[in-house]
Amino acid sequence: MTSKDLSIFNTLRPFSIGFDDMFDQFENMLGNGSLTMQSNYPPYNIRKTGSDKYAIEVALAGFNKKDVEVEFEDKILTVKTRQVNKSDDKNDDGEIIHKGISQRQFARSFTIADDVKVNGAELKDGLLTISCERVVPEHKKKKIIEIK
Repeated sequence: MTSKDLSIFNTLRPFSIGFDDMFDQFENMLGNGSLTMQSNYPPYNIRKTGSDKYAIEVALAGFNKKDVEVEFEDKILTVKTRQVNKSDDKNDDGEIIHKGISQRQFARSFTIADDVKVNGAELKDGLLTISCERVVPEHKKKKIIEIK
């Protein structure tokens, strides 16, 4: 018997159609019934900015556009550092005496639904904002069926 056989999602499978991918994603996130250790860095917010619009806000103090990469592939949106230069103890502004602003490497991933489109990203004042929009296809919109 595998851990997948014991999954809570297997009890839901007989009552649903077409949700296998979603159940599998939840099982991967939960591991063997408990959340796996995930880093809390960098901190982020997910905001609903309209009826079908969302914004993912990632706090990136100390990073600029050339340090960060936003990648979207196969329903996974990933924000990660390109390369962190740890030898920047001295720059044009002077020598760093205490380094409290973290610039460590990271990769933070978000699972995006099939009907959500990633519109773009902007880094302003240390906050990376990725705008997304749910685009409901015609075949999923509510329709009134005429009775004959």
